Amino acid sequence: MSRNGHPSHLATWLRIWIRNPLRIGAIVPSSDELARAMAALVPGGAGPVVELGGGTGVITRGLLGAGIDPADLIVIERDPTLHALLQAQFPNLRVLRGDATELPALLEPLGLPPARAVVSGLPLLAMPRELQHRIVAAALAVMTPDAPLIQFTYGLFSPVDRSKFGLEGKVARRVFANLPPANVWRYYRAAARDRPASASQPALVSSRK
Repeated sequence: MSRNGHPSHLATWLRIWIRNPLRIGAIVPSSDELARAMAALVPGGAGPVVELGGGTGVITRGLLGAGIDPADLIVIERDPTLHALLQAQFPNLRVLRGDATELPALLEPLGLPPARAVVSGLPLLAMPRELQHRIVAAALAVMTPDAPLIQFTYGLFSPVDRSKFGLEGKVARRVFANLPPANVWRYYRAAARDRPASASQPALVSSRK
């Protein structure tokens, strides 16, 4: 297994990227290091964890590897090829095919309580601003008031419009081992209380062992 997933999964990713590079974002899937960095920011406790943009399953494996109960994890993937790949890899998970902008409607039939975290692998900065806003609004609609929205980016600036949604957010992890290097942002509603003490200082995840 490579840092960016199984070779056959990489080939699938590349075929989809060629069809629609802006929709996929990066030319290679996220690395295992990035997946672990994102998973480490998910708070413990009870309640669902929602992953947006399951892709080839790298972040999904990171979430499961961090100890998240498979019964608590719900993965959303719009692309039919990637959705089928995820279902084959994770037959015991709830992998839903649908658009992240319709997240409340996708989750409603499951009768779940509000999510304790939303973890997004979507390339928000490659999307039109209006679409970004719809995705963030949908994510916030299914979360508890103090739940984090965890989003990575290859850009230098926040991928989420904090002022529009009344959010506070900072870089919580820097992953230099990813290609390209990535920043992991963690957002909370500004009114949320009891944020982790570590939220103010980004941790570093380098390629050095």
